[in-house]
Amino acid sequence: MLIDTHCHLDFPDFEAERDAIVARAHAAGVAQMVTISTRVKKFPQILAIAEKYPSVFCSVGTHPHNADEELDVTVDDLVRLSGHPRVVAIGEAGLDYFYDNAPREAQAQGLRNHIAAARITGLPLVIHSRSADEDMAAILSEETGKGAFPFLLHCFSSGAELARIGVELGGYVSFSGILTFPKSEDLRQIARTVPTERMLVETDAPYLAPKPFRGKRNEPAYVAHTAAVLAETLGMSEAEIAAITTENALRIFSKMPRL
Repeated sequence: MLIDTHCHLDFPDFEAERDAIVARAHAAGVAQMVTISTRVKKFPQILAIAEKYPSVFCSVGTHPHNADEELDVTVDDLVRLSGHPRVVAIGEAGLDYFYDNAPREAQAQGLRNHIAAARITGLPLVIHSRSADEDMAAILSEETGKGAFPFLLHCFSSGAELARIGVELGGYVSFSGILTFPKSEDLRQIARTVPTERMLVETDAPYLAPKPFRGKRNEPAYVAHTAAVLAETLGMSEAEIAAITTENALRIFSKMPRL
């Protein structure tokens, strides 16, 4: 059994064959999926997907690319919407200095609002961090000092120092198809330093398909390939990694039922 802790089933890429995609995930041993919010204004569509499929859960939040569009979304709004039984996480929120699609001040404010909601609800914050290691580490350290909150660094592709700080602060590190790429040896080395009880796997579908599907549309079934490379990297069996990452996912996404 595997859990895809991060996908985007509401994206247009999946609309025509969502039933088949969920079925293929189940056939590949992916028992549960978390479809992640990128805009609170589109939350009803995301929630409808989570309500339709018993194996799919969702988050509520605003991606950093859209942070300046949704600064009117309050902490109270996030807390209220997260009360739905199908909502198991806050986010994704964070900092993306690679694209800089939103002003950095808006990204930081959005991130802090989501942190506050995670602290209040106890739901994990799904963090997007790209080319922003120093500022992300500073915000996480500062905010943890105000009161701990659960979080995970999704689709991890940052440096070893952010992974170390994230784990020290109580966070989890989630690996995507990037881990399988030939040029990702530095990331595989970071994976070897992360405590096994803090590891997760994900697809970030429809993006970042792992080998042997690189360059094609990603989907939740393919998380099995990332898990296989993680197992190889750590010198474990695929069954061991599946058991470890599933247990970790159920621990941090504590509203998800155990099957």
